[in-house]
Amino acid sequence: MRLINIETLKLETFIGEAPPYAILSHTWGEGEVTLQDLGSDDLEEKPGWKKIVGFCQTVTKHLSDPPRYAWVDTCCIDKTSSAELSESINAMFRWYKESQCCFAYLQDVTSENLERLEQSRWFTRGWTLQELLAPMTVDFFDQDWEFIGNKVDLGERISQRTNIDIETLKTGDLSDASVSQKMSWASNRQTTRLEDIAYCLLGIFDISMTMLYGEGEKAFIRLQEEILKEYDDHTIFAWDASSVPESASTIGTLAPHPSYFSKSSHFQPHPSTGDPVTITNRGIRLGLPIIEESKNPGQKLGLLSCFSDGGAGSASFSSSSSRVIHARFQFSAPDCVLDKEEWVLS
Repeated sequence: MRLINIETLKLETFIGEAPPYAILSHTWGEGEVTLQDLGSDDLEEKPGWKKIVGFCQTVTKHLSDPPRYAWVDTCCIDKTSSAELSESINAMFRWYKESQCCFAYLQDVTSENLERLEQSRWFTRGWTLQELLAPMTVDFFDQDWEFIGNKVDLGERISQRTNIDIETLKTGDLSDASVSQKMSWASNRQTTRLEDIAYCLLGIFDISMTMLYGEGEKAFIRLQEEILKEYDDHTIFAWDASSVPESASTIGTLAPHPSYFSKSSHFQPHPSTGDPVTITNRGIRLGLPIIEESKNPGQKLGLLSCFSDGGAGSASFSSSSSRVIHARFQFSAPDCVLDKEEWVLS
């Protein structure tokens, strides 16, 4: 792990256990400093270098017992090495979690517009989600490195902006959050590279994956397949397909993007009682209770093993012979015995 010595502003490399360090959470802009830029003649002219210097100075000034080292993603990872980049992305959640403190730098917020805190670009980016959740302490600073508050003090405002409950923000405990709830937290976030909307969620789900830049939407499908191997949670299927274009003749079982989970934060899984979900070369296999849709002859509903924590109801698949669709919506099951069939969903 490479760390910046706060006194010398030089990089040092640590094998094995690293010393205490502060970590930066920010959004990338023009003139960021890469590992290769360190030592260049124009280094001090780059806006990214001024950000790094400001971060290190603020660590020393703001903390009563500051660490000697700091970590910044722009220059502490060799992004020209695909192997190092993949290893770093898989380790990043842990690095943020193990930091002594995390400073979130909101470059578009000033002391004059603190009421617009929630409108900061920082709240729209995919990578900053894990940077909010993983560290125990997150301190927010404006563009002049003036302290705004920490994530506990600002908990109510952050919770309203992110749809993450205050207790989760305080503790960082993600164990009680369902798959669909975690996905909903990322539903309104974007990344520059399409694949990163999957890769930025690896730590939140405690999943490891190889990085394959160029695979596009397949990265998010691959992430969900890995989640299915680790979690017995049908809420992964409880996403909203209503925004899928009508021109699409087929809709897959797995969501193309986290945005399809924007209405799924309230779903929770039932305790497992049936066979596990399996992934085969023909699709995803799972056993579901099936009911006939009386208003649409020939259409069947498969009830997922999950429920809405906001009231009665469950999520269901819908399958039609005219258009291969697996629609998802809240459904109140009737008081009747349901047949259980095995569906292969592709």
